[in-house]
Amino acid sequence: MAEVDTLIEDIYKLLETKQIPEGVDIDRECEAFGRGMADTLREQLQPYSSSGKLRLSAIGKPDRQLYHRHNGAKGEELKGSTYVKFLYGHLVEGMLLALTSISGHSVTDEQKEVTVNGVKGHMDGRIDGVLMDVKSCSSFGFKKFRDNKLHQDDSFGYIAQLKAYAHAEGDTTYGWLAMDKQNGTLAWLQYDETDTTTDYYNAVNWNPEERVGDIKKLVGSDLLPVQCYEEVPDGKSGNMKLAIGCSYCDYKSLCFPALRTYYYAGGPRYLTVVAKEPRVLEVPDDF
Repeated sequence: MAEVDTLIEDIYKLLETKQIPEGVDIDRECEAFGRGMADTLREQLQPYSSSGKLRLSAIGKPDRQLYHRHNGAKGEELKGSTYVKFLYGHLVEGMLLALTSISGHSVTDEQKEVTVNGVKGHMDGRIDGVLMDVKSCSSFGFKKFRDNKLHQDDSFGYIAQLKAYAHAEGDTTYGWLAMDKQNGTLAWLQYDETDTTTDYYNAVNWNPEERVGDIKKLVGSDLLPVQCYEEVPDGKSGNMKLAIGCSYCDYKSLCFPALRTYYYAGGPRYLTVVAKEPRVLEVPDDF
């Protein structure tokens, strides 16, 4: 039986040699992949609901963001390009799990429902018995998985999400299969909560039951949680910009009503203070 430690090597080997491991039914795997992709597309074409119902996938999000979402605050309208990114992520997940299975590794418990303190979530599954999540990332985000730096900057709450699933299942070992969507490079990052000597130990040494309980209290309070992240300098211009964690938040305009958006080659940059006008296009509020 294949071991998860050789996962990346085995997927690359499969694609490079085109040699299907003995015992793998390629026709069955491809048919299952096709059905999964059809189901994904069908699901993504259903009306989108941004209900305030708490999910385990969100418990690592900042408190104020959770507060706004749960209490029905009006966030940014999702654009077509955003929906494309959602769909792309789901398609990549299906592709990587199919390649995992075809390369000789076991994939089980796909989309299994789990519960922590009354809050539900669906795990991506297990690879060779190890509970895992699949992520497609920018090159910047991918480096966190490749270099084991996720615990240093986890603005999307990936650790909390997977730890919650593991807690529900009674697991102490779990990992991420990540892909750099800009060049196709893959990485496997695995955590072991029982190893107190790791750099990431402090990031996993907490109780999901307590976190969910705290969230339930804060979203039901009349007190708005503190600002999630401090603004950061935009180089030496004297301008101030949103931290990365705020840049991807649908409610950033509620926290920063005077926010101005400028479009750079690397994407939009959100400025909270403009001391020096950037020499790039400013994006209108209704763009």
